[in-house]
Amino acid sequence: MSDIARTSRPRHRRRRTALVVGVPLALTAAGALAYGSVFGIGTQESASAATAAPAWATATADGFASVDALGQKGTYGGRDGATVTVRTLADLEKYATADEPYVIVVAGTITMDPVGKEIKVRSDKTIIGSGTSGHIVGGGFFLGQGVHNVIIRNLTIRDAYQGVWNDKDHDFDAIQMDGAHHVWIDHNDLRHMADGLIDVRKDSTDVTVSWNKLSNDNKAFGIGWTSNVVTDITIHHNWISETEQRNPSTDNAAHAHLYNNFLEDVAGTAITSSYGNYSRGATKMVLENSYFQGVNNPVIKDSTATIVQRGNTFAGTTGRNESGGTAFDPKTFYGYTLDKAADVPALLKSGAGPRGTLGTTAATTRAAAATTLTVAADGSGQYRTVQAAVDAVPANNPSRVIVSVKPGTYREVVKVPANKPHVTIQGSGGSRKDTTIVYGNAAGMTRPDGSGTYGTPGSATVSVQSDDSQIRNLTITNDFDESRHQDIANQAVALLTQADRIVLDGVIVNGDQDTLELETAAKDKLGRVHISNSYITGNVDFIFGRATVVVDKSVITLKKRWNGTSAGYVTAPSTPAGRKGILINRSTITGDVSAASFFLGRNWHPGGDTTVDPQTTVRDSTLGAAIRPTPWSDMGGFSWKDDRFAEYRNTGSGAGAASADRPQLTDAQATGQEVADWLGDWTPSAS
Repeated sequence: MSDIARTSRPRHRRRRTALVVGVPLALTAAGALAYGSVFGIGTQESASAATAAPAWATATADGFASVDALGQKGTYGGRDGATVTVRTLADLEKYATADEPYVIVVAGTITMDPVGKEIKVRSDKTIIGSGTSGHIVGGGFFLGQGVHNVIIRNLTIRDAYQGVWNDKDHDFDAIQMDGAHHVWIDHNDLRHMADGLIDVRKDSTDVTVSWNKLSNDNKAFGIGWTSNVVTDITIHHNWISETEQRNPSTDNAAHAHLYNNFLEDVAGTAITSSYGNYSRGATKMVLENSYFQGVNNPVIKDSTATIVQRGNTFAGTTGRNESGGTAFDPKTFYGYTLDKAADVPALLKSGAGPRGTLGTTAATTRAAAATTLTVAADGSGQYRTVQAAVDAVPANNPSRVIVSVKPGTYREVVKVPANKPHVTIQGSGGSRKDTTIVYGNAAGMTRPDGSGTYGTPGSATVSVQSDDSQIRNLTITNDFDESRHQDIANQAVALLTQADRIVLDGVIVNGDQDTLELETAAKDKLGRVHISNSYITGNVDFIFGRATVVVDKSVITLKKRWNGTSAGYVTAPSTPAGRKGILINRSTITGDVSAASFFLGRNWHPGGDTTVDPQTTVRDSTLGAAIRPTPWSDMGGFSWKDDRFAEYRNTGSGAGAASADRPQLTDAQATGQEVADWLGDWTPSAS
């Protein structure tokens, strides 16, 4: 585009400073705890000067936000200024509205007051979430006339919804701009607002929107609100799911380049798309290698508008699918590389939205210090058993030690003691099924030394007692045979955790009764566990304990009992009062068992303890037919209704409507039961 019609704005270059103010970045995520000295406020300048800024603090935009125009050479946000970490609304607003450039790291959940508040961001700012912990609840950001060079990344902005689906009275957007330029919106999760998720309005231009997830909203993304034809915008690698309109709607854009986006309308839900990509007015649009799944009217245009389509995939779509006219060649403005349309859904399901490695020092503080110990049963590694490698880790080790276990079956009991933090046990095979640690102890079995029975915790195949430890890409099984030992207590734990900040990623945990025990080091201590992309199998109380647990994007498989009967309980929390219990989020609960035979959970009061307040929440998950219509059960003489059990927005044949026996969270209650609410100041990462 010619710059003749644009108004040039003078740019004042600022010398970059290494000053870091606010909370030190090393403390923004527990997964990146710095051992040794931590610099206080008074000594941060000298401490930071010797440390290179992380890549995310100096990242620059691609697409139209990268072009040299309007006196602005690309979009780099606040990289020339100080880096600050904020946890309160007051601090966020203070730095976002300042005249100086800042990289603003949002570490935790910030709730807007009043609801619908949009912070008026000034130029030269990067606002980035610390890992996945940065949440803005009940409001968003506004970029006014002339505001430029702004990056908004890695945030979850959510829940300003006011109860009206097509809300005409509240303009509560996640991100809105009027007359701004050079803006990059990247790797955010935007959902459930009271109007649109993104509005690019009133001649805003040189905007790139990339790698975001936009969902659960009436209006996803609007561009226009002007009779002028000046807006240049790039929209790539965005996952737009379960939104009705503006997906996006692009009005009077001079150049709109859309590529590698995934538009999804999930069948059988309450939200139905009215249209997908819409080229309006005098817009010239190039639409490439995008994937449309189940969308009504996937691509539409006004008679005055242009759409050039190339390489798009349409699966299960209906209605209008239009193109026509001559647009432009995006490569005359910037370079870019297309992914195959067929790869886009998987690529975005795994890559869109906030990343644990952005906005945190975890990647830089631990990666260089990591030590790897190899285990191979055939003798080709440093150790033949997993326990031997764990034993080799020095006590009180200050940095990550990876125990890399080659494919094979390791029949042993493994214990990671409390004085060996930062241990990762990780299968090195191509699949989590390639590496298995298995044993068969049960609670009622007598120990070999004759000192008594194992008890439930003592039966565990793998026990993790150290903070900041992880298990990845392998299978842990307790193969105790209940059918042959009906004379003893049958609790048989596959995996026991008794520590804080535990990551289980890409694992299979197999057992029957009491498969996965999630505890804390002591009743008065916090113990958080994040489980993702994993499989958990069992039949009775097989996810249980007093820890604060998130089970996310995982599959919970229900098994029949040893005698072929179907009956059981998924969870048995024993949560201390005032703590979070078990959160099952975006997961699937299913199994080859009888219909209506399993409870989602029951309330465990160990030894009749009246001080505990057990909690399980199951939300945004798919429930199979095995789940009972009344999914919660009493235990030990305690009524589940006196404790904390609820659901929210579950689907599937085992889901059900709200009733006295099936409590559902309200939208307002659900905002306080997100993953970030469970994890607090901890952002799980690989480091």
